[in-house]
Amino acid sequence: MSEEESPTARIDAKIAGLGDWRGAVLARMRRLIHEADPAVVEAVKWVKPTNPSGVPTWEHDGILCTGEVYKATVKLTFAKGAALPDPAGLFNASLGGGTRRAIDIRDGDGVDAAAFKALVEAAVAFNEANRKTKRR
Repeated sequence: MSEEESPTARIDAKIAGLGDWRGAVLARMRRLIHEADPAVVEAVKWVKPTNPSGVPTWEHDGILCTGEVYKATVKLTFAKGAALPDPAGLFNASLGGGTRRAIDIRDGDGVDAAAFKALVEAAVAFNEANRKTKRR
């Protein structure tokens, strides 16, 4: 992947390069993020020699979540997840931290689309409220 490629093209390439259930899961969650927030901005962060494709990141007035891919999981980490309501109990990882929360998705796991989109919408609202507070 070239550094000149757009973040969207880099994420497309990452998904295509996976070629297994993880690519399908990451593609589905990405689609749900865009459905929940059509104004979301895609970025790729933390590119390094050990991870040349970087980490897909979705932002709206700050990071909403990242999409990390591991051998056995796709991990969606919400930057301010501890502050977000999660009535459906989607968060199942990184529960001990004070700020972040994550959803680990394994092969065959289902994620409730409506509950996930509500979580993304809550993250957007949180970031927007925080932005407004900082500008006053």
